[in-house]
Amino acid sequence: MKAHRLVLGPLQENGYLVETPEGAVLIDPGDEPERILALLAQTGLAPKAILLTHAHFDHVGAVAPLVAAYGLPVFLHPLDLPLYERAAEVAQAWGFAIPKPPLPVEPLAEGMELFGFKVLHLPGHSPGHVAFWDPIGQRVFSGDLLFRGSIGRYDLPGADPKALFASLRRLLALPPDTLVHPGHGPSTTLGLEAHTNPFLTGLEWET
Repeated sequence: MKAHRLVLGPLQENGYLVETPEGAVLIDPGDEPERILALLAQTGLAPKAILLTHAHFDHVGAVAPLVAAYGLPVFLHPLDLPLYERAAEVAQAWGFAIPKPPLPVEPLAEGMELFGFKVLHLPGHSPGHVAFWDPIGQRVFSGDLLFRGSIGRYDLPGADPKALFASLRRLLALPPDTLVHPGHGPSTTLGLEAHTNPFLTGLEWET
């Protein structure tokens, strides 16, 4: 799979256009739909779907215009549907503006396979947070669970620190050379994070 990354919006969220064996998909198109549309025109790719790791407003801000432009299905874990439905309202409370993400959405579930990915339900940052794992290409789109040198926040509404650290342990059980494409910041590998990330180096002793 080939991944094209765009750093989008005031919160510098990573949106991805991914060329999969079953066609192109957009992962977490968080803002600036005009830039995403320009990338699609530049690459000549027509997306088949939008895949969301979770529904915080900085990850869903461009969903509505992209659905309007392409008629795309939107895939989201049902436990994040309340966040999705309130995303525009929450963005406004933070001083930002996004169009209300459209309904309906297609439900993601643990173990589901689509577009060459296996869905991993990894809650903690949000109740329905997932990662998209490409076992053949050895890469994972980790959303806001794991970043280079850091981890996702667990002080937001619906977050759960115990669940987040359990999800991190599960993610680290994947092969160490797995490439991590996070929701913010540069890419990394699980092996590098296991040995250098200050939140993870003693994780096996966490309770």
